[in-house]
Amino acid sequence: MRGASFILDARLEADTRRITSLPLCDVLLMNDARFPWVILVPHRPGLVEIADLPGEAQATLWQEVSRAAAALRANAPCDKLNLGALGNIVRQLHVHVVARCEGDAAWPGPVWGSGHAEAYAPDALEDLIGRLRAALETQATSA
Repeated sequence: MRGASFILDARLEADTRRITSLPLCDVLLMNDARFPWVILVPHRPGLVEIADLPGEAQATLWQEVSRAAAALRANAPCDKLNLGALGNIVRQLHVHVVARCEGDAAWPGPVWGSGHAEAYAPDALEDLIGRLRAALETQATSA
């Protein structure tokens, strides 16, 4: 359940587009066409570290990360999925799930700080969001 005082960090708001909400997290698409990349943000205020979540919510977080990873892999085939919860710049707890392909713009290094984001074309953005949303909804009904 979304806390009434939850506010998405302004930097995440500026860099992403909303896909959907799951029981614990909002699922966002990073608006960088170089890397298919989703971000999960627990919609509870004041969280910085995964350890700030109670045990049951930590388990839910990883279940939702797994769901998002499966949806991403189904819609953006990749050689490797990178997961990260760094938070050195944006302190609000969020988990990155990044589809990586050998030879992509940052391979084999991290995506953070690699060049400049290239926004999706509007039609491509809406198409990918729709496909990811559908994949996440299909998983919810089959669970």
